[in-house]
Amino acid sequence: MTGLRLGPVLRYVDWENGDTATVWVETERPCTAEVVCEGGGGGSAETFQVAGHHYALIVVTGLRPGTSTPYEVRLGADTVWPPPDSGFPPSTIDTPLPGADSAVLTFGSCRWAAPAEDSKDPAGPDALDTLSARIARDPDGERPDALLLLGDQVYADEISKATRRWLAARRDLREPPGVEVADYEEYTRLYYESWLDPGVRWLLSTVPTCMIFDDHDVIDDWNTSAAWVADMRATPWWRERILSGLMSYWVYQHLGNLSPEDLAADELYAQVRAAADGTEILREFADRADQDPVSVRWSYRRDFGSVRLLMVDTRAARVLEEGSRAMLDEDEARWLADQVLDDSRRCDHLLIGTSLPWLLPPLIHDAEAWNAALAAGLRGPRWARFAEDLRRRSDLEHWAAFPESFARMARLIAEVGSGPNAPATVCVLSGDVHHAYVAEPTEWPADATPATARVLQLTCSPVHNGIPSSIKLGFRFGWSATGRRLGRRLARHGRLGEPLLRWRRTGGPWFGNQLMTLTMRGRAARLRLDQAQRLRGGQQGSGKARLTTVMTTDLTQE
Repeated sequence: MTGLRLGPVLRYVDWENGDTATVWVETERPCTAEVVCEGGGGGSAETFQVAGHHYALIVVTGLRPGTSTPYEVRLGADTVWPPPDSGFPPSTIDTPLPGADSAVLTFGSCRWAAPAEDSKDPAGPDALDTLSARIARDPDGERPDALLLLGDQVYADEISKATRRWLAARRDLREPPGVEVADYEEYTRLYYESWLDPGVRWLLSTVPTCMIFDDHDVIDDWNTSAAWVADMRATPWWRERILSGLMSYWVYQHLGNLSPEDLAADELYAQVRAAADGTEILREFADRADQDPVSVRWSYRRDFGSVRLLMVDTRAARVLEEGSRAMLDEDEARWLADQVLDDSRRCDHLLIGTSLPWLLPPLIHDAEAWNAALAAGLRGPRWARFAEDLRRRSDLEHWAAFPESFARMARLIAEVGSGPNAPATVCVLSGDVHHAYVAEPTEWPADATPATARVLQLTCSPVHNGIPSSIKLGFRFGWSATGRRLGRRLARHGRLGEPLLRWRRTGGPWFGNQLMTLTMRGRAARLRLDQAQRLRGGQQGSGKARLTTVMTTDLTQE
């Protein structure tokens, strides 16, 4: 009997016709993986192999629009999902009716893998576990149409005690990279630890997911600067790390982001499936992707009726040479503009998923822009060396650290958000900073038409992690009047001139393990923030943690 090693993970669900989906699995041995739906419909695929691991992405067809369909996974003749002892409801594929004008999307980022269920959780209750428990308790209640995971799905540089013991049995942790993952096999361990959690496993089997990486999927502050890249490439263990990080992301996350049509047209996917083992094919691809980021696009688009989601790569697509730094290379920036401004179909709500916040607390924004100016040599080589060191120590590498890209995004949002065909809302969805807040522009660039759409920065993280008290104070101070004044002093030292854009905080900051949910119906939109809170006497795995709503607000008028 062939076992199911990981999954099933429900990924793409078609919103055009409501009859197609994709399901990802990892199996113990080569086999035919099959999804069988109750009442008809399904699909099958032969597994493909990478580094001795076996995977399949099954295209499921014949689904009925507007239904919730239970399904099973079979490997050969054996039914392997749902497990016979499952305490969860059946996994289902929920399909919309064609022309649906409503969507519920939940998002967050930064999920450090939970420890064993019988141990104390230093990060507190996991928001995905508590979301899973809420849906399982009331299967007919509200559930997201999709879960948007905005980065740091795994932590390659911040491992658990259990994974450390596993690594120690495999290699000498006194040798670099020490207590961080080193190769593809060790990356697979991170995904097992993260996605085999029973509640999360069931949740991923029944709620579609859209994913994009951030830095910890590879390493903290990945692609901070050209000098950072040069230093890392001179490090003996780095090449294996970056290749393994990109390979595992392609297998575990990227493939499921693609529609069946995109998969059918993907030459790399065809080559890997046709090979006896696709490891070398994927290694060559990952090497090209690292050396020449223009050779691959990780960004993608999903449409949920009249809701357009653009998930944007703000890590691998960077241009890092001083003097021409950009968050997105020119090809990526044109792709984003084309998708944002596409008027071939109605767009009531535009969502731009970028792991890094576009609008930060003003002090932090000005500090990053000031640092970027000094690192570029504005005040000479000594200041440049100081700024490069500060940039790495203080994580100064958000949109504000790429001023031209920040300005380009502002003008693009102003353009799409103005005029008679503007969407009702334009929301930038982000994570990374281990807290949640809502920010809103108040003044637009002088050379841009002010947006008539409601434009919001919606930041939500972590799903499951922590933040030191000193950093909490720093973020609060960054929004204060004193913090703003200090930021402007830094800006003057960096000769930055008056700010291109002004914004204010309209919600938060909130600290804790949390998720935001957008509910959009027609041109109306509502935002909710839920936090995972442990009930009195509750321990990890005891079922005593619940999602508690701490904020709801209407973003539009009905």
